[in-house]
Amino acid sequence: MSWFQKTLQLPSKSRGSYLITDEITKQLPELKNYKVGILHLFIQHTSCGLSLNENCDPDVRADMSDALDRLAPEDRKAHIKSVLVGASVTVPISNGRLALGTWQGIYHMEFRSSKHSRRVVATIQGEKGT
Repeated sequence: MSWFQKTLQLPSKSRGSYLITDEITKQLPELKNYKVGILHLFIQHTSCGLSLNENCDPDVRADMSDALDRLAPEDRKAHIKSVLVGASVTVPISNGRLALGTWQGIYHMEFRSSKHSRRVVATIQGEKGT
């Protein structure tokens, strides 16, 4: 069993839902070394979150943001949204790739109006291929 950890930097974004699956895999070429395993992503901030959701229909991003804005409409309520969405996701690794469902993607949910750079700690545990 092997462990690997790396801190990733996400591009600065203002409030919204951003599909980051490609960004994660681009910054983690080490995924290819694992035959089977788990990727855990943890965002190190309290006014944003990570989520798994549908990655095909662009309306999903707006729907997620709209629903959260109805629950906590003001910018200063970003911490409430963060609690609701969560700070981490875990995705299986199979044969060097993320084992997401056909329509699944990893989202960065940003709850602040101004742009912020965000750090994500990526931890891989698994069995490396030969």
